[in-house]
Amino acid sequence: MPVRSLICLLFFFTCTQQAQAIISATITAPGTGLQAALDAAKPGDTIMVKAGLYKLHNVLVRNPVHLVGEGFPVFDGEGKYETFIVTSGRVYIAGIEIRNTGRSSLSDMAGIRLQDVSNVTINNCRFYNTTYAVYLQNSSWCTISDNRIQAQGTDELQSGNGVHAWKSSHLLIRNNVINGHRDGIYFEFVTESRIEKNISFNNIRYGLHFMFSHHDTYSGNTFRNNGAGVAVMYSKGVDMQHNHFDHNWGDAAYGILLKEISDSRISGNVFQKNTMGLYMEGCSRIRVYRNTFSANGWAMRIQANCDGNRFEVNNFTGNSFDVATNGSMVLNVFQDNYWDKYEGYDLDKDGTGDVPYYPVSVYAVITERIPAAMILYRSFLTNVMDQAEKVMPSIIPDQLKDSSPKMKKWPL
Repeated sequence: MPVRSLICLLFFFTCTQQAQAIISATITAPGTGLQAALDAAKPGDTIMVKAGLYKLHNVLVRNPVHLVGEGFPVFDGEGKYETFIVTSGRVYIAGIEIRNTGRSSLSDMAGIRLQDVSNVTINNCRFYNTTYAVYLQNSSWCTISDNRIQAQGTDELQSGNGVHAWKSSHLLIRNNVINGHRDGIYFEFVTESRIEKNISFNNIRYGLHFMFSHHDTYSGNTFRNNGAGVAVMYSKGVDMQHNHFDHNWGDAAYGILLKEISDSRISGNVFQKNTMGLYMEGCSRIRVYRNTFSANGWAMRIQANCDGNRFEVNNFTGNSFDVATNGSMVLNVFQDNYWDKYEGYDLDKDGTGDVPYYPVSVYAVITERIPAAMILYRSFLTNVMDQAEKVMPSIIPDQLKDSSPKMKKWPL
């Protein structure tokens, strides 16, 4: 029998009563016996796959096994097929490389698809040029960690998402590096899950996209140079903390876009060099505190249909506009923030300005109504208008103010 297609059955037994995973098969290229080994494996068995090129597709993982690559064996979908479909719980897949999944307008083809399963881990794998790298469907208690996910997407219609989760719960998406997809990470109807310490960059649309997903946490991530950093829509109870949003530039680019969000928290984040740091529309009862907004076009744009939100203990430095809004009614609270444009005084030396700060500049109001006026930004006319408005306020929403602005930056 040719060595390239040899399936070596290696059984190991122990003298102790402690249960251990048994290496049930070692697969070598071209790996024609992989499906048979997966089907014959007992729960807890480990199947080792040697380095090589495997042109296999629609490989079914129907038993709770460990599938482990040695030297990153390459599974190539040849631009036509999915590679792995996992339909069993308690599966562990590590150390493999998946390339060139198919593209279809009728189905979402993935490198690894998890379908109606729980307690599955995808760890330390590589995905190149996949439409969807990891696709979770109606799955729970799954971990996607330490993977490298890279594509060369050029438009939204022809691209998929790096990690795509639908109708799932209790997921952990951790320490992955994702770029070149439509959305780096996509959650739809996903609850009580965590997204931690990922780097999502150079994606066409969003680094992270939430839709109808409640009580989730994302923390310690970096979202850089995407069409927009993060979009959170039609969700509640979302905790967003200690993330970096930087260099998300474009006509409609944001660090975070919030639409119809309630009862959430944004804390400890850094928004740096984005067209717009934070955009809020239809948002209620969100606490935004201890964040840094630096060198953005607009630090924040808060639409008039937002209410009950609190902005406290944030630093605003080097932004072209600190705050913009499209209305005069103010139903939100600004308190104890540091604003580098504040020109007030502190006679009692308590660290808090004695006069309020109005973060919406007159030119921010004008450009909100007449976007073409942006061409005159930083002109002499802009300075004249700002100074006149300070003497005789008439345009800016005078209720949008920080009554206790700080004189020094917070040590965030």
